[in-house]
Amino acid sequence: MFEKILIANRGEIALRVLRACRELGVRTVAVHSTADADAKYVKLADESVCIGPPASGQSYLNIPAIISAAEVTDAEAIHPGYGFLSENADFAERVEKSGFVFIGPKAETIRLMGDKVSAKNAMKEAGVPCVPGSEGALPEDPREIVKAARAIGYPVIIKAAGGGGGRGMRVVHTEAALINAVNMTRAEAQAAFGNPMVYMEKFLENPRHIEIQVMADNHRSAIWLSERDCSMQRRHQKVIEEAPAPEVARRLITRIGERCAEACRRIGYRGAGTFEFLYENGEFFFIEMNTRVQVEHPVTELVTGIDIVQMQIRVAAGEKLWLRQRDVEIRGHAIECRICAEDPFKFTPSPGKISNWHPPGGPGIRVDSHVYTGYTVPPYYDSMIAKVITHGDSREQAIRRMRVALSEMMIDGIKTNIPLHQELLLDPHFIKGGANIHYLEEKLAAREEVGRK
Repeated sequence: MFEKILIANRGEIALRVLRACRELGVRTVAVHSTADADAKYVKLADESVCIGPPASGQSYLNIPAIISAAEVTDAEAIHPGYGFLSENADFAERVEKSGFVFIGPKAETIRLMGDKVSAKNAMKEAGVPCVPGSEGALPEDPREIVKAARAIGYPVIIKAAGGGGGRGMRVVHTEAALINAVNMTRAEAQAAFGNPMVYMEKFLENPRHIEIQVMADNHRSAIWLSERDCSMQRRHQKVIEEAPAPEVARRLITRIGERCAEACRRIGYRGAGTFEFLYENGEFFFIEMNTRVQVEHPVTELVTGIDIVQMQIRVAAGEKLWLRQRDVEIRGHAIECRICAEDPFKFTPSPGKISNWHPPGGPGIRVDSHVYTGYTVPPYYDSMIAKVITHGDSREQAIRRMRVALSEMMIDGIKTNIPLHQELLLDPHFIKGGANIHYLEEKLAAREEVGRK
């Protein structure tokens, strides 16, 4: 086991990794920007290093500063958390070349799965079903693009090969709009990701977003740890996640889970990862793989009893997976609500000082958060300030516990999206289970239209 790990992230995930390290008896180094100097995890870490001003590009995305912090503190490994540099192959490569262990996949694996075109090709070879689409990146010839779209059938979606986070996507319903949409997406992809390559897929009308959590070691062993339903989304950003996925046959989940584990063995995957799928009419279609720990990993931890972050660390330290697939059991149901510092109806960010912070408690309730009374939410980063996760023997009990938890939660001084979550937890379609990825957007659009009238 490592003696010291540097945590190259901020917010609740930095605190989550720190807690996992402390339980393993591993010393920690927290890096932080000047805006996060008073963060809870900075105070709790064994050591801390300021790596730059508030702007992410000069701090949490500053690779030389992070490597230097690891060098001066004699850290042995670097945990990237999620976001920032967690899926940056150049960072992973630089970490390893500098003599540290990157707690995640190898750089070449991140590159393979980070490019959506090469990822789809790798999955096809591994027998993982993919959304019907173009064979690789779209060509320059407009006639060939039109030909590909006709073969797939409208509507289609144009996606950036190096995209993510809901950016670099454009839905096309007619041939007349196709070429212009391709050109716009290419320009957006170049500006956002430095890669103008785009590809085309069939646009599924009413899919759900279901993902498979996997874990693999350095010895070609891999298992899958249940699925999550992340269909409740706004602008491609997840709002509520749950495990297991309601209204999906276990035999279908088991079959796709086994294919994901086998794909990990074929590509030599290492660490935690998530295969993301669109699910429609009883079929799964691979869309991408996240080569890191997910924001929503706690729901899987609660239904499996497995500490995914500790597992990441132990695998990175060279340990073999001590669990076999038959050891993984699903117990009950878990739901996660992402609590963000934003207006619950306009969705504008709401940074500022938290004058009163009171998290909920009780059986089956977990809160992952780095904030406290007197903490100032900075305006420079993602607005998520907490995750409330509930677990119950059934989905109904998990929902009831979430309603109780949110009713108890007090966050004064700033606006949060708690009212939106409370509304969704009473929504008949959510309660029934199985809502598609467009449901929340359509619900919000309808509410906005009523407001205008």
